Amino acid sequence: MSQAEAVPRAPRPLWSLGLLRSEIGVTFRRWRTLALLAVLAGVPVLVGIAVKIETGDGGPEGGGGGAGGPAFLSQITHNGLFLVFTSLAVTLPFFLPMSVGVIAGDSLAGEAHGGTLRYLLVAPAGRTRLLLVKYATTLTFCLVGTLVVALSALVTGALLFPLGEVTLLSGTSVSFGEGLLRALAIAVAVALSLIGVAAVGLFVSALTTSGIAAMATTVGLLITVQILDTLPQLDALQPYLFPHYWLSFADLLRDPVYWDQMQKNIGLQAVYALVFGSAAWARFTTRDITA
Repeated sequence: MSQAEAVPRAPRPLWSLGLLRSEIGVTFRRWRTLALLAVLAGVPVLVGIAVKIETGDGGPEGGGGGAGGPAFLSQITHNGLFLVFTSLAVTLPFFLPMSVGVIAGDSLAGEAHGGTLRYLLVAPAGRTRLLLVKYATTLTFCLVGTLVVALSALVTGALLFPLGEVTLLSGTSVSFGEGLLRALAIAVAVALSLIGVAAVGLFVSALTTSGIAAMATTVGLLITVQILDTLPQLDALQPYLFPHYWLSFADLLRDPVYWDQMQKNIGLQAVYALVFGSAAWARFTTRDITA
């Protein structure tokens, strides 16, 4: 073989897009991914049925939105669109980030455990490009998972409760169409809140060849950080924990919209993505791939 033939060709952009499409297709065809999406879709149904049963049996008309629930929980019985906001608030602390942690944790470690990682690296992708494809696939799941929750909640809310004008948290009423747009904006905001978890999971996945260990470690870190974010003794540390501003999406239900907390949330997620993404790159590009 000549020297010219021995030099690997640079990866082409169209080939990279094909790799991304293939990776997304493989991820969303796995039974594990479909099961996670089914669980996410089932949460709004359970919440809607619970509120319907409570109010239908003579319970308080507000659906129990007082003690510790989301500020808009009491509005579900008046407008089914509020089931979207409530379901996102219910799934964001655990169900959504847990699902993202499973997908991110298995992204590299699962390939290594299955013996397919080295074959992916034989193709002209390069480790950096493959890492970016894995992260982009995880971010795609973040958006799809969030939209599944929102769509399931919208359908359930429309079937169980009336729809109409939306009364915002500030007391202002907007049309149902504007309420739908705000619901879409909230879903995007929730998806963006998960990019930090995705980067942490990717980093953990780059450290091991066991997909189960990576998934368990990521979920364990998530639970630990969530607990730390509730301890009053750590109030000085909490603004730097990635879940701290997660529920700031509720400010999109105000008129005017409060942007301060949401900007802090997006900035914090970007920092986590940069730090842990860089750490994952440093580990993955220097790692000895034997499987």
